[in-house]
Amino acid sequence: MFDGRLLNGVGVLAAVIESGSFVRAADALGLTPSGVSRAISRLEARVGVRLLERTTRSVGLTDEGRRFYTQVAPLLGGIEEAAVAAAGAAELVRGRLRVNADPYFSRLLLGPRLGEFLDRHADLQLEVLTRNEIGELVADGMDVAIRFGEPPQTSLIARQLLATRVVTVAAPSYVERYGRPKVPQDLTEHTCIQFQDSLTGRPFEWEFRRAGETILIETRSRLLVNDAGTTLATLFAGVGIAQVFELGIKEQLRNGELIDLFPDWPDETFPLYAFYPSRRHLPAKVRAFIDFCVEVVG
Repeated sequence: MFDGRLLNGVGVLAAVIESGSFVRAADALGLTPSGVSRAISRLEARVGVRLLERTTRSVGLTDEGRRFYTQVAPLLGGIEEAAVAAAGAAELVRGRLRVNADPYFSRLLLGPRLGEFLDRHADLQLEVLTRNEIGELVADGMDVAIRFGEPPQTSLIARQLLATRVVTVAAPSYVERYGRPKVPQDLTEHTCIQFQDSLTGRPFEWEFRRAGETILIETRSRLLVNDAGTTLATLFAGVGIAQVFELGIKEQLRNGELIDLFPDWPDETFPLYAFYPSRRHLPAKVRAFIDFCVEVVG
């Protein structure tokens, strides 16, 4: 079992040796000379040998004390270096950063710009793992997670990065073949690509909102997917109609590859959050990544 008093005593011993006296060591440590003396006595009792020779004029190591201090001095240096390195983590973007990323966000927005982030931070090693769920962030060894949807009941800190509009879209080829629904209620007569909620296992409900009004449309479909990439692929192929995030498909809406079927229902949105374990002492690498994600979506 680790004895913190032993480490404290070794620190006091180092201060005495470096300063050359109990008085100067006491000043450096913020203790009284008698407090320094008691700490050395406790250390000597703990290791079972006399470490210091004390005279009225000087203090020096015994032979046993010299051997002891020769062994522990490098360890003290290592502890100090580790403390400095840990403190630097709050200011320097370096080390390994492990990210649990939403597949849609990672594929369409984050992935194409990761080179920029790495170019800015040459001392950083980045791991981006795409998953449909947050899981146990700390137990999985993750530093930060990026997820769509309202925060679950969790001890994690959640920072909203944006709220993207939910749009109901189809490819021109689908509209040419099956016609364009004029109102949301017409969707009951169309092929709708449903998306599975990873938390419930059921398809997401189709909502439409404008000016404080909300309507729910019950869609029926033989196609259920749980991957945004598959949703987009089936959309472009003209298989059906889907509700997707405007974030990531703005160019396709502009150039006509996808059609926003109900632009007069513009108010349904879905949030994107960054999750991390603690608000205190946030490492610089996590802060830099979250700021970069804000830049990406902004």
